[in-house]
Amino acid sequence: MATLNIVQAVKRALDEEMARDERVVVLGEDVGKRGGVFLATEGLYQKYGPDRVIDTPLAEAAIIGAAVGMATHGLRPVAEIQFADYVFPGFDQLVSQAAKLRYRSGGQFSAPMVVRMPSGGGVKGGHHHSQSPEAYFTHTAGLKVVVPSTPTDTLGLLKTAIRDDDPVVFMEPKRLYRAIKEEVPDEEFTIPLGQARIRREGTDLTLIAYGGPTVEALKAADELTKAGVSAEVLDLRSLVPWDKETVLNSVAKTGRALVIAEAPRTASFASEVAATVMEELLDQLMSPVYRVTGFDTPYPYVPDREYMPTVTRILNFAKKALDY
Repeated sequence: MATLNIVQAVKRALDEEMARDERVVVLGEDVGKRGGVFLATEGLYQKYGPDRVIDTPLAEAAIIGAAVGMATHGLRPVAEIQFADYVFPGFDQLVSQAAKLRYRSGGQFSAPMVVRMPSGGGVKGGHHHSQSPEAYFTHTAGLKVVVPSTPTDTLGLLKTAIRDDDPVVFMEPKRLYRAIKEEVPDEEFTIPLGQARIRREGTDLTLIAYGGPTVEALKAADELTKAGVSAEVLDLRSLVPWDKETVLNSVAKTGRALVIAEAPRTASFASEVAATVMEELLDQLMSPVYRVTGFDTPYPYVPDREYMPTVTRILNFAKKALDY
């Protein structure tokens, strides 16, 4: 088995899908000869040529708009937005056009496209390079939203997203791009959307996370073990659809839950998960479901680690749940 980081997993997924299906094309700013700002498309231009790996102008509306047109005409475009923070000039194309195409055409058309974007903080990028805007997309009917946290999941989920017949927003936690390496199977595989992954079994408390904060959740679970607390860690991986069954089964077992995400607190996807758990399991809960999130402020330049859910913040909320 090969040892890959997340950037290498992205590149392998794109390479395998382009080799498998000539309809798959890649487009975005600097994705060609440069290989993308994070080098996630490095070498693909040389292998597949300028007709399938397309350098675009610095115009997100044009990138996503072109991808919608390609998708409706039989291609399977994978559009890269250089940072998730830059998606907003193309937001209307994505939520007003791509997301609604199947519904408004009565099923006659669809938009089989993926919009990849590095998201989240932890790299001292300030408020224009560190946002986690997933809630905008989970709120939009017709879009699927994926946020992996490991190389294996990135590879399997991206391949599934490219093969999906509807638009998928694929958000990659950039602070983990080269921070995590693991052995990935050499044989081809895909991972279905909408299936959470139990990263650690536990009985006293459920830690629910996705993307970058999954790493902090696992570290917090290690610290809780030292204190005699058994924490279960769930990695959602996919937000639309999300795996309610696995989440509810876990929280029904433990009776306590924290939902951990680095997006701002108000109207976050963490709020959706917490509300669902409390609606479905109120009589089985031994404490409220607490949200450990970013703050309702612009993302800061210098104290970015304080903005994100740290191990300390997770442990403080865990104590609150356990002492309730």
